[in-house]
Amino acid sequence: MGMEFICYHRDRPGSLPLRDELLEDHWSYMDRYAKEMIARGPTLADDGDTPTGSMHIADLPDPAAARTFAFDEPNYQAGVYRDVLLRRWRNTLGRTMWDFPGGWTGGNRYLVLGFGTGQAADLVVPLNQDELIAYGPLLSDNGDTWLGTAALVQAPNPDTARAILTPDRYADIEVHNWQFGGRSS
Repeated sequence: MGMEFICYHRDRPGSLPLRDELLEDHWSYMDRYAKEMIARGPTLADDGDTPTGSMHIADLPDPAAARTFAFDEPNYQAGVYRDVLLRRWRNTLGRTMWDFPGGWTGGNRYLVLGFGTGQAADLVVPLNQDELIAYGPLLSDNGDTWLGTAALVQAPNPDTARAILTPDRYADIEVHNWQFGGRSS
């Protein structure tokens, strides 16, 4: 059994044409990790169409394998991404996005990232799990230090998605439009 990691590649401004050109290369690369995937998909601008990043949660053998996964990715290698957030993560729901009862479509979906300071917060899964696609703590590579929380949420709006986390326990909370990713069937 491996370790779970979240990898969020944020797009560099103006990189959409390059991203589009490399779409098949990106999908082919991710196909190699299909069995390890817990969740995947793009973050989107407010127009709901323009990609702003690419988020993946995968079960990988160790931190070195996670770094290989993140930094050998074709879009990263070609310069599509501005930066990369790579953190160990714990799948507190114990399922993949494909097991989410709400399905692939319908409703607004968000990636919520809370960057913590001090004592760990939000370690217990919120009561309303029907709207949670994925949920768990961000951790140091060795898994000993809490660094925040990451969640994929179906919610009516960004403020409702943000409310999944305890606001005064985080240095910053980011909310990104997100959608289920992968090849179209």
